[in-house]
Amino acid sequence: MKKLKYGYKNLITYAMVIAFWAVVQLLIATGNLSSLMKGLLVPVCYYAILAVSLNLTVGILGELSLGHAGFMCVGAFSGAFFTRCMEEAIPSVGARFFLALLIGAAVAGVFGILIGIPVLRLKGDYLAIVTLAFGEIIKNLINVMYVGRDHNGFHFSIKDTTSLGLDKETGVVLIKGAQGITGTPRAATFTIGILLLLLTLVIVLNLIHSRTGRAVMSIRDNRIAAESIGINVTKYKLLAFSVSAALAGLAGVLYAHSLSTLAATPKTFGYNMSIMILVYVVLGGLGNIRGSVVAAVILTALPELLRGLADYRMLIYAIVLIVMMLFNSSPKAIELRAVLFERLKNKKNPAKGAV
Repeated sequence: MKKLKYGYKNLITYAMVIAFWAVVQLLIATGNLSSLMKGLLVPVCYYAILAVSLNLTVGILGELSLGHAGFMCVGAFSGAFFTRCMEEAIPSVGARFFLALLIGAAVAGVFGILIGIPVLRLKGDYLAIVTLAFGEIIKNLINVMYVGRDHNGFHFSIKDTTSLGLDKETGVVLIKGAQGITGTPRAATFTIGILLLLLTLVIVLNLIHSRTGRAVMSIRDNRIAAESIGINVTKYKLLAFSVSAALAGLAGVLYAHSLSTLAATPKTFGYNMSIMILVYVVLGGLGNIRGSVVAAVILTALPELLRGLADYRMLIYAIVLIVMMLFNSSPKAIELRAVLFERLKNKKNPAKGAV
């Protein structure tokens, strides 16, 4: 019965995403979607993927991570770098993009394992500080990295492009320090973003409702009790953390291929980005995967929907954040929702309510 219940809930989540795609396609076909909103369709997808993947770490595993933007950065640059390197070897943009998605997720997952081995031994604020430091280190390393290629192979430098010593005829600069990577094909579309979001939901929801997911949640609830019954705490924490990192890398590749120029700016991959993703998770509800998707969609589109209100736009946005926080986290609001749900349930089944 539990499997059927969880399967039904999962199907509702998938159906909501597909319905959202269908409604957007209908609005585009009828010309009722502005160009400004069209530009937000791909960002909505990768923000939702980031929120769902971070919820796996924060909500399901119970560890506070502030370096999620760092894993997104790793995936974005590794995917874009592969796409630029394989321009001649793989002429098809679609094939390069597909392989870039796999490579970006794999590289971010490997970084998740390397960071997770020492970091997951820490607890609470210490874990948050170390993951925050990782995100800043990755961003700053890419900002000073210069990579080029010619007939002699790859060349690396941390000074400037001239110090690469590239051949004048065959040399190509791939990463230009703070300028990042230019010339990435804009292969990301809304449909591809929805498919990747569905893939993320399938991975995360099936993981949560599996034996592995139950072990991860038991560690979150009581680590000592989990250890006492033979659960390998390090193994399961590392598994959840690395899957979360890999999915963040997937979102990073989608982000990189929605732009023609990719740069590791503080606004894109800095501390503020990690906090914004965490806000999506908290407002959607810790451990509530469907809530993360809904929060990401609403909070990404809301500033643009309120743009016509000029100076009051961010004030209303802040009020909406506070209301959502109170609605999802306030004990009184939770109790009120439970009462309303019970009343609706009794209306549908009056005989059961009378008993």
